[in-house]
Amino acid sequence: MGHESVEDYQWPRVASAQEMKDAKLPLAYRDRCASLLIPLNKCRHEFYYLPWKCVDERHVYEKCEYMEFQARVNALKKEKAVAARAAAEAEAAAALSS
Repeated sequence: MGHESVEDYQWPRVASAQEMKDAKLPLAYRDRCASLLIPLNKCRHEFYYLPWKCVDERHVYEKCEYMEFQARVNALKKEKAVAARAAAEAEAAAALSS
């Protein structure tokens, strides 16, 4: 059983700004996973935050947040690799010109 990669993950639909506003989501939570947080919060309020309720919704939301984190980590790795490659090329060009 392997882990799902960021490339293979089926991202949920993106909630509209109006949906997020209507759900009173704080700005920090308005990301790609907000459309999963809205029903999770409704479920939490309905069941008074009982820890054994809304487990499926919480799991799906937390997985989405984890995949979002992995996507940011991968993007940062790519940026660092591009910057390192550019620095190495600049260093090689400087060595050739001297």
